Amino acid sequence: MRISTIWRLGIKELWSLLRTPALLVLIVAVFTLQVYAAAVAVPFTLNKAPISIVDEDASPLSTRIASAFYPPYFLPPQAITLSQMNQRMDEGTDTFALVIPPHFQRELLAGSEPALQLNVDATRMTQAFTGAGYVQAIVSGEISEFLQRYRISEPASVGLVLRARFNPELNPNWFSAMMEVVNNVALLSVILTGAALIRERERGTIEHLLVMPVTPAEIMLGKIWPMAAVVMGAAFFSITVVVQTWLAIPVAGSLWLLMLGMALQLFATTSLGIFLATIAGSMPQFGLLLMLVLFPLQILAGGLTPVENMPAGLRILLSLAPDTHFVSLAQSIMFRGAGLAVIWPQLLSLVGIGLVFFTFSLWRFRRSLR
Repeated sequence: MRISTIWRLGIKELWSLLRTPALLVLIVAVFTLQVYAAAVAVPFTLNKAPISIVDEDASPLSTRIASAFYPPYFLPPQAITLSQMNQRMDEGTDTFALVIPPHFQRELLAGSEPALQLNVDATRMTQAFTGAGYVQAIVSGEISEFLQRYRISEPASVGLVLRARFNPELNPNWFSAMMEVVNNVALLSVILTGAALIRERERGTIEHLLVMPVTPAEIMLGKIWPMAAVVMGAAFFSITVVVQTWLAIPVAGSLWLLMLGMALQLFATTSLGIFLATIAGSMPQFGLLLMLVLFPLQILAGGLTPVENMPAGLRILLSLAPDTHFVSLAQSIMFRGAGLAVIWPQLLSLVGIGLVFFTFSLWRFRRSLR
């Protein structure tokens, strides 16, 4: 196996990538617009939820309840009639519609227990689950203070002092933007490497390579290193320009240590892309394999849900996936400023998983060539 041959085959792949505008647009969009959208357009907390109020009581209490909803959690509430409520909910104009019945204040002061109706558009899942609790807490607080005739906060018997580390402002955008970059590294590396091999097969140029004095290992490495270099360069640009400069999100740890872990992650994921391409017969089949293999691994890797919350058997299975170790490594470096003394177990795991993936993919690639 000659380094010069692997270098020339890799340069060929780079020229082939430059002649594929769709993949170039995908790389740029994934590491710029998608990272920005994940940071600012998809908040995990309740943010500017539209709410309307049907006030059939027109009392000081109902007015007080309506004035308790304000930004940034809610948009200014819209006063509507009962006949408009269903139409606005069907059109998706309102996420919440609170109905205050007639004589609500009078019945409350008389000692009875009148009911309020809260209609929730549950198709907006990110707002519906948390927003209903916010509305209930706000309404209950206003009613309690109205009945007591004054505002009071019960002193706690134990004082709890909160100290937020690594993200003092509890800004969810920090986590979203950086995890989007981490997830896109695995996604793009598998797509680009697998697409490179499938293009050779569909165009018939794989037979041209086989009659040349090159080995299957050289062909495979000639597809792995250029795609890994492209993804690493795009990820470095995304972190330094989009995340740190455009979004003004700091990276706590060493960026070069993160690049080292990313290189090991790319060694494993590009080998996985070769393996999936040897199974798929065409690009549509390759896309279906990505949905079955890559997306579940990313969802369960720990970027969306902590691995500790998953069943014990699933945690053991996920420990064999490179995404799980890379997400843990990236979070430790970017959020907590961890050094090599902390992340060396993840680095060793990525090396071992990468070697297994590479060996198995090379065996499968040689078998498919025969």
